Amino acid sequence: MAQISSTITAACDAFVKSLQEERYYDAHEDLEALWFPRRFEEDDEVKLWKGFINAAVCFELIKKGRIKPAETPWKTYLKYVSLLDVLETEHKHIYVTMVQFIQKQRGKLCPIS
Repeated sequence: MAQISSTITAACDAFVKSLQEERYYDAHEDLEALWFPRRFEEDDEVKLWKGFINAAVCFELIKKGRIKPAETPWKTYLKYVSLLDVLETEHKHIYVTMVQFIQKQRGKLCPIS
């Protein structure tokens, strides 16, 4: 279990670092490796990862000037980020920090949205 926990922590750290460096495609990939093998699980934590991945996709689309198409992954992010309120996990503090950073990045990229 400790190895899974450290893998989650490492993936989340890499995701945030990629976002900070505006490497949104890489941020997507950082969590994709974690999410993909578990994508069919009915697990709120796995669904939350999907939401984070969609936030990165949204940012990549905005970066490429594709504002309208960026709305769809952002809506998916919003759908899954609400799971954080009821999620019970040792990683919750990491996820809260990730949400705060995503919100800050969204405000930077789309100051009026």
